[in-house]
Amino acid sequence: MMDALTAESRTRIVVEGKRYLRAEARSALFRFVDDVELLADEDAGLIHFRSSSRVGRRDFGVNRRRLRRITALIRQRLAGIAVPVK
Repeated sequence: MMDALTAESRTRIVVEGKRYLRAEARSALFRFVDDVELLADEDAGLIHFRSSSRVGRRDFGVNRRRLRRITALIRQRLAGIAVPVK
């Protein structure tokens, strides 16, 4: 999970646990900070995640695209196959 987060530009890990990661991602232009969290639920075989802007009401799909890229990277690494990112 961590390598999928660190693959994102301007993202740094701020909390790292055995099954939990929290990161901060900064926007390129205005340097706004978004919070990104991932929690691995091994028993259920799931990874719960969220990405949320700290400021404002709209992010123009930035967080959604970020989570799609992270999801694709995790799936690719788990399955060993390439997954297209939309």
